[in-house]
Amino acid sequence: MSEENDSLAQEKELLTSVENASTSEKIKTYTKLSGPGWLQGAITLGGGSLAGSLYLGVIGGTQLLWLQPLMMIFGVLMLSVIGYVTLSTGKSPFQAINQHINPVLGWGWLIAAMLANLVWAMPQFSLGTAALQQNLGILTDDPETGSQSGKYLCAALLFAVATAVVWMYDSKGVKLFEIILKILVGIIVLSFFGVVVMMAGQLDWGNIAKGFIPDFKMLSQPAEKFREVIALSSDPEYWNNIIIGLQRDKMVTAAATAVGINMTFLLPYSMLRKGWGKEHRGLASFDLGMGLFIPFFLATTCVVIASANQFHGKYDEGLLDASKVTPLTEKLQGAYNKNLGGIQTHLGVLESPNHQDRQLAAMLVSRDAFQLAGSLEKLTGNKAVSQTIFGIGVLGMAVSTIIILMLINGFCLTEALGAKMSGVVHRTGALLPGITGALGFLFLWGNSEAKFLLAVPTSIFGMVLLPIAYFTFFCMINSKELMGDALPKGGKRVALNLAMGLALLAASIGAAWSIWSKIQWIGVGVVVAFILLVWIGHGYRKLNQKLDRIESKLGDK
Repeated sequence: MSEENDSLAQEKELLTSVENASTSEKIKTYTKLSGPGWLQGAITLGGGSLAGSLYLGVIGGTQLLWLQPLMMIFGVLMLSVIGYVTLSTGKSPFQAINQHINPVLGWGWLIAAMLANLVWAMPQFSLGTAALQQNLGILTDDPETGSQSGKYLCAALLFAVATAVVWMYDSKGVKLFEIILKILVGIIVLSFFGVVVMMAGQLDWGNIAKGFIPDFKMLSQPAEKFREVIALSSDPEYWNNIIIGLQRDKMVTAAATAVGINMTFLLPYSMLRKGWGKEHRGLASFDLGMGLFIPFFLATTCVVIASANQFHGKYDEGLLDASKVTPLTEKLQGAYNKNLGGIQTHLGVLESPNHQDRQLAAMLVSRDAFQLAGSLEKLTGNKAVSQTIFGIGVLGMAVSTIIILMLINGFCLTEALGAKMSGVVHRTGALLPGITGALGFLFLWGNSEAKFLLAVPTSIFGMVLLPIAYFTFFCMINSKELMGDALPKGGKRVALNLAMGLALLAASIGAAWSIWSKIQWIGVGVVVAFILLVWIGHGYRKLNQKLDRIESKLGDK
């Protein structure tokens, strides 16, 4: 028996030995053996989570602290389901879906995950480069000569680091790979926690605590801090509609994207790659809580609190007073002009926006990581400290996400080609997001038209597939043909199906809103076309099953 098999056998014996042990003993053992859940944490703590948390703080303050954790609970539930199915059957989920559920769903799931990996690696390279250059002040470009050599060096460095770490996973260095990911996730959480610590004296902890209680009022009315300014504006109804629309859009999008379609692909294959089986089912659920939910909760909560404290109901005074313009102001000018242009168009040429209109236009501009880090300078009294603390966290987000996108894509390619989950095929698949991410960031992502053509179809396809993937997992865990004796029974099955149904409903609402807000009837057409393909795929599978039975009967005769 190989060293790897010996280690796995010992791991299974250890898990069996603590089945009836105390909770503290189980936690101690599970913590020691955790792994795949941390990979999930590494990918979800990326640019999307950062941007979503930043703008939730801007638009809703601490009133929306409940949103992302609630949706992540639903996500952890659905990931636990696909994990349970995988560990109970020992089968590749892709093959199981094709054989027992629907081949269109299986291939759609795989293709959507690959597209997400290849396209969403680009903004991670952009985020990582911004952290290196703007926050940490290294490998910067030369504005005097117009040279962008620093940007190329940043992309090359991110690619090299991510490739080196992924190579460890595709060798005997899996444990070292997992340790590196745990460290990166820890750095992210500690960095953002440090940001909140710096502003602790300014925070209203009572309101922060209330922010964790689900409140859906912001789907129908502006956040409290906007109301007084809206009342004094030129057209309160206009601003009410604008702000409520923004609140709904950001809330639903954040809810829909807490768990991405490629995350659902990663978990089962990272478990299979480690050789996990039925004995690991308790560990798998604990692992998702420890490695995914807790880091996500801490990091996003800290970013929302920091953003709310620095930006909610506030604005950069340089946007309204030219004498107070700073380098940070210049990055907000375009968004401010756009917001102000909206109210000006609405009022017409006979009336000009008043002071409150200008305040609202300034309050609603998006802020990025550099803006938040810059706003912390007053708290620390030291630009280098605030930028470094925040920059390390942002860089950790970018690097960890690039690594996991590459890892997932390796699994996708091996499944698509029916190859082993290691070796040349896996490494080739893993390299692809690194290549598209680096080159796409350098030559495409800065072009708004190219960005639209890449990002919109990918996000739409991913959003369509997420609730459909959840529905697929729902079908899988209720399939007697697939699950056999591992099929949940009695009250446990009823409770699980109710919880899954709620998660499916939330994902469907979020996806539908996001799709409609982006491309409306084209999105509806995509959904209808995919459902039609699923129906055809179902008929194809049934026909094949019938032909197999006929062939079997003829063979018996």
